[in-house]
Amino acid sequence: MPPGFTLKLSSSYALLAGLVFWASPSPGLVLLCAALAGGALTLWLSREVGALLCEMRRLEEVRRDFVANVSHELRTPLASVKAYAETLREGALDDAANRLEFVGEIERSADRMTRLVDDLLVLSEIESGKRAPALETVSLMRVASEVAASLKPLAERKRIGLRLDPFQGVPDVRADRGQLKQVLTNLVDNAIKYTGEDGTVRIQAAVSEGRVSLSVTDTGPGIAAEHLPRIFERFYRVDKARSRELGGTGLGLAIVKHLVEAHGGSVCVESEPGKGSAFRVFLPLPS
Repeated sequence: MPPGFTLKLSSSYALLAGLVFWASPSPGLVLLCAALAGGALTLWLSREVGALLCEMRRLEEVRRDFVANVSHELRTPLASVKAYAETLREGALDDAANRLEFVGEIERSADRMTRLVDDLLVLSEIESGKRAPALETVSLMRVASEVAASLKPLAERKRIGLRLDPFQGVPDVRADRGQLKQVLTNLVDNAIKYTGEDGTVRIQAAVSEGRVSLSVTDTGPGIAAEHLPRIFERFYRVDKARSRELGGTGLGLAIVKHLVEAHGGSVCVESEPGKGSAFRVFLPLPS
C-alpha cells in the first residue's frame, strides 16, 4: 500500500491512520495505522451487514404479507364457487328458480379471481421492468374522453354525474397511451365505486408548476388522514369489507403509482372524511 493510501471509509479512525502513515511510515506507526484502519473496516462491515440484514428482513416481511394477502383475496371467491357448486350438485340443478342465480354467483366469483390474477400480472410486469412505457405523443383530452365514455354506463347506474371539464391550454404529453388510459380508468372507476348515488366525479387537467396535472375528484365519503400515506400500497384498503363487496382487487392504486412513476411523474391524494377525495397525477411537460 503506498504512503497516504487508505480505504475510503466514513470513519475518522481510517482518516487518522492514513495521515499518520503518510507523515511517518515507521514500523510502529505502520502497526498503529493497520490497527486503526482494521478497526474502521470492521466497523464499516458491521454496519453494512447490519443494514443488509435489515433489508433482507424487510423483504421477507413484504413477501409474507404478499402471500397472505393473495391467499386471503382468493379464499373468499373460491369458497363461494365451491359452496354454490356443491349446492347445485346436491339437487339445485333441478331447481329452476335458483339454479341460474347460483351459476351467476359462480361466474361473478370467477370474474373476481380473474381480475385479481390480471392485476397481479400487470403489477409484476411493471415492477420487473417488462412493461416499460412505449412513448408517443398523446392527447390527454382524447384519452380522458374515451375513459369517460367507457365508464359512463357504470356512473349512470348509480346516478352519478361524470363530468369531463375542457382541458384548456393543456398540451399533448409524451406517454404510453395504453398505460395512461389504464391510469385514468383505475382512478375514475375507483371514484365511481366509492361515490354514493347522486354524487359527482370530475376529470380535470391543467398545467401547474412546469408539469401537467391530471386530476380525478369525487364527492364520496373521503379518506381519514391516517390512511393517506398507505393508500397506494398493494392490497391496502381503507374499508376492506366494502372494497371486496364492490369487486376491488386492492391493486388498482398500486398499479397507478407504478405506471405514473415509470413515466417520470408522481401521484398524490388529498382527502378529508365527508368531503370527498382528489387524486392528482403529475406528468412532465414535453420538451
